[in-house]
Amino acid sequence: MTLYRLFFALCLSIPAYLASAQETPPNFVVIMADDLGYGDLGVYGSTMIKTPNLDRLALNGARLDSFYSSANVCTAARGGLLTGRYPIRLDLVADVARPTNDIHLAFEEITIAEALKPLGYRSALYGKWHLGSRLEWSPLNQGFDEFFGVLHSNDMTPLELFRGEQMIENPVDQTTLTERYTREAVRFIAENRDNPFFLYIPHSFPHVPLFVSPRFDGRSDAGLYGDVVETIDWSTGEILAALEEYGLSDNTLVVFTSDNGPWFEGSSGIYRDRKGSSWEGGQRVPFLAHWPGKIPAGTVSSEPAMNIDLYPTLISLAGGRLPDDRPIDGKDMLPLLSGSNTSPHEVLFLFNRDRIVGVRSGQWKLVVETRYRATLNSFEHSTYYGPDGLLFDLKNDPGETYSFTREYPEVVQQLRNHLRKAREELLPAVLPQMWNRQ
Repeated sequence: MTLYRLFFALCLSIPAYLASAQETPPNFVVIMADDLGYGDLGVYGSTMIKTPNLDRLALNGARLDSFYSSANVCTAARGGLLTGRYPIRLDLVADVARPTNDIHLAFEEITIAEALKPLGYRSALYGKWHLGSRLEWSPLNQGFDEFFGVLHSNDMTPLELFRGEQMIENPVDQTTLTERYTREAVRFIAENRDNPFFLYIPHSFPHVPLFVSPRFDGRSDAGLYGDVVETIDWSTGEILAALEEYGLSDNTLVVFTSDNGPWFEGSSGIYRDRKGSSWEGGQRVPFLAHWPGKIPAGTVSSEPAMNIDLYPTLISLAGGRLPDDRPIDGKDMLPLLSGSNTSPHEVLFLFNRDRIVGVRSGQWKLVVETRYRATLNSFEHSTYYGPDGLLFDLKNDPGETYSFTREYPEVVQQLRNHLRKAREELLPAVLPQMWNRQ
């Protein structure tokens, strides 16, 4: 952490920290799968993949059915989660971070780990970082005290395993990655049971290529992909057991989600399309939250929320305050998790790289652009669909089957007004000509 960011975070956080000094700060565990589909968990309808531990999270806590990632691909989604900001603000939308490019999370951004540090939290990341493929851009330079994992996706080379700043394995034995991430997480919980902590576990799987160890091989009815997901379910069970063993369950918020929709395998459930698309299957992902005594068991909500909401939620629960020198797009979602029937957002924006492709508000979604094969198709300047886009009623037509643009012009106009304002605010200075065409 730079001196500027540490001083800034201290200035924001100390008053709230002192006010709540007599209380025990909650711990946070955020588990994120890579390319896991909405329909790949039992609690979301899977019959071929068994996920008893993740299902238990939902049954004893909350399940959100209209939860979105902030992007339809890996890097941008992770940036959104860790900063509470739309990834387009972070300059992470040109591509995913690779060993062959310079894409990384800017040091000026304040991550959850950095915001929690002045409040006495220790933070660890065990898994896939994917916010910069060089060691100088690792999580250790973004507020995390510990790092065990890989810098990018498991289909990129060189794939090296790091403990802190030391490279300990090349090439990585991917068959045991999930189990090793889990072992580190359990150790961290044991060592920090008397200290507030933020534990972030962004799994490498079920991103392809897929690997499992022999003890999980062949356990699922859904082939290798199912074996991989069931390994992640096992991992979640081990973490929950560790929290229980050390008496931390009642003071720990545990969250599980995915970075985007499924890629070549996996289920989007009833939703349309997959990773990388503008449709629901690209960005609508599982979200489960568990916190005994704080989140009522069996809570289910269809109100829209997004992974950018974790940032303000965790900072608020820890007694901190949000930065006031930059826009934070996320909203505190604890009321939603506690049974509120109202989304924290009037509107959410869905992106494909540097373009707003969808607007979600209440039951409505306006789609203005998508890709078909190698072509970028606009529904705003279409010979067939006119100037307004496609309007879907996700309450009655969650599969985005039929457009109601003609039937609800007032809804279209409302969403287009939100779209226009967002384009004006989020307009990248380097790409005005592209955005003006929108």
